[in-house]
Amino acid sequence: MRILVTNDDGINAPGLAAAEAIAAELAGPRGEVWVVAPAFEQSGVAHCISYVQPTMLARLSERRYAAEGSPADCVLAAVWDVMGEARPDLVISGVNRGNNSGENALYSGTVGGAMEAALQGLPAVALSQYFGPAMTDMADPFQPARQHGARLIRRLLDHGDWTSDADFRLFYNINFPPVPADEVRGTRVVPQGRRRGVSFAVEPFLAPNGRRFLWVRGPRQDGPATPGSDVTANLDGYISLTPMRADLTCHASVEPLRQAMDG
Repeated sequence: MRILVTNDDGINAPGLAAAEAIAAELAGPRGEVWVVAPAFEQSGVAHCISYVQPTMLARLSERRYAAEGSPADCVLAAVWDVMGEARPDLVISGVNRGNNSGENALYSGTVGGAMEAALQGLPAVALSQYFGPAMTDMADPFQPARQHGARLIRRLLDHGDWTSDADFRLFYNINFPPVPADEVRGTRVVPQGRRRGVSFAVEPFLAPNGRRFLWVRGPRQDGPATPGSDVTANLDGYISLTPMRADLTCHASVEPLRQAMDG
């Protein structure tokens, strides 16, 4: 199996090493693990691509590259340049430092990398590690992802919907809960949720030179959320598994709106 690994935390991020370990276990001794990851942190860039500027690509070692671009750029670089005609059998994006449950998924470069892989017709998963107080003293905060990641992806490869002829191919968003690996209670297949009463915001900051800047401030990650969703599953100690696609249409609203507008 040939596996491509990317992320949004950057080529030197510890979560990338966790994803590489997961990929190596999946690929086996006869497989290949390729890494094309951002040269610098790209958190929060979602599915953006560097459409109006070129992406510099550097070969760091065999099958390992850094790109001055987004995770989606990295996938494009791998598929159309780095890996030649031998496309990957699986794309792993992550392991992200922090969760991409709920509304976080909409901002996530980790999810954006997996989405781009799916748009390229490739099987893809986004992996993220929820952080919380129970993990404060852990030597390796990515331990839950490391211990449970390969086993879960194997099951997903056997039982997931990997249909390649759909207009928008599915990809999978996986979030590991904020507890030690031996306290993970299992896996739940759940929809994306929303944390209630919170949102990203900005906080003004006055620099020493008198210029005014704005910092983006993230919301609390442990507040109440949609029941039965990825957020609640994670906070209850479960791995969340959410099938996603790039189609943003609210299909349930199409026909009622059509009838109303035609009337």
